[in-house]
Amino acid sequence: MASDGKAEDSVKIQILKDALYDEMRQHGSESRAFSQKDILDLNIIPNGNLELLLQVVQRLCDDKLLVGIANHHAGMAWRWRSKEEAKKYTTLPNDETVMVYSIIDEAGADGIWNRTIKNKLNMHEAVVKNCIKFLESKGYIASMKNVEHPNKKMYIKATLRPSERATGGPWFTEGELDTAFITELEGIVFEYIKTKSAYRGSQPHPGGAAGAGTTKVPKRGAVTAGETTARGTKRSATEISNDDTTTSSPSAAQTKGTSGGGTATSKSRTVFLPMPAGYKHYPTVAEIAKFIHDTGITNNTTLGEADIQQLVDVLTYDGLVEMVRVGRRRGYRVARAVKQDTVPFHKRQKEREAGNGLDLPLVQGAEPLSNGLTEAPCGRCPVFQLCEEGGPVSPSNCVYFLQWLELEDLPKAVAPNVAVQP
Repeated sequence: MASDGKAEDSVKIQILKDALYDEMRQHGSESRAFSQKDILDLNIIPNGNLELLLQVVQRLCDDKLLVGIANHHAGMAWRWRSKEEAKKYTTLPNDETVMVYSIIDEAGADGIWNRTIKNKLNMHEAVVKNCIKFLESKGYIASMKNVEHPNKKMYIKATLRPSERATGGPWFTEGELDTAFITELEGIVFEYIKTKSAYRGSQPHPGGAAGAGTTKVPKRGAVTAGETTARGTKRSATEISNDDTTTSSPSAAQTKGTSGGGTATSKSRTVFLPMPAGYKHYPTVAEIAKFIHDTGITNNTTLGEADIQQLVDVLTYDGLVEMVRVGRRRGYRVARAVKQDTVPFHKRQKEREAGNGLDLPLVQGAEPLSNGLTEAPCGRCPVFQLCEEGGPVSPSNCVYFLQWLELEDLPKAVAPNVAVQP
């Protein structure tokens, strides 16, 4: 009779085990941790019997269908494992191989270093190598590269795909940073922001006729010599406004051509102009990501909003774009819109490859800000530390000054005389 009771209990535990396993699979993925309370809330264990719960959970752990983990909030917890994975554990030859495979399984998509396996299990290195060799031969695990630790031998379950933390995400190819892909994509994102945050307009060319197409600036209020009012006093607003009527039409000397007597025509150029104040449609990261996805320029690489945000952050740090908040909308606009090139950057690259525009600087975005010091050769001299009178480089024989002053074509007998003296 006692044996019959044990058999009935065994059958009962087997039924409860199967029911609990199926219920756990329906209520969460393999990554979900079920606490004791979560298991009891599934209403599989009758009357919340803890002793019966312990027997059922122990049977599932023996069959490798449940994995015990430490939960910082709820204490002990369990995750379910698929029957296919559980079957692999039953085919392993010894306990050492089971422990090695288990610790690689727990590492997940980040993988684990072979020396970490040895230190955690306190095994001899030869034993660990034999276990890894057996698991690789069965196709249960595979070696992988980790961009954070490129010189370490890492292992991962063969059925898992390495995480973005291990592979570096879409910016790495076979463990190497794909700088060409990043640079090309940055240029595309920058051109999209530029065209969506500024509009094309015309502006008087710097070489155009004087005063043609420009906004007239009133003279200052101080009286100069030769005027009827006493020097040093200020003119009234009426007197200042009269400047518009007296100088609105250019004189004949300003308008007549120097040779044919014709009138000079104003020259204008196409430039990008900033959007007016209150503009609400600056491109957002979501819109940029949708544009990249719709164009299909990344081929088989899928980029999410977080990836596009990284590219936009780089452009922001480089001073090429800047963030604009309008209400709750966070968009981006190009910096120094008027100074931007109206020809896309990739077209400029093709022109240079064809041999055109080699005399123009090839920079993405506007040219860097400059002043008198940075424009002069001394402000960016590569041999500044060697420059001294009597040395190999000196102001009297500086070739950079000749280039800057466009005097390098002068005869050698004349050129040294125009160099800057110390």
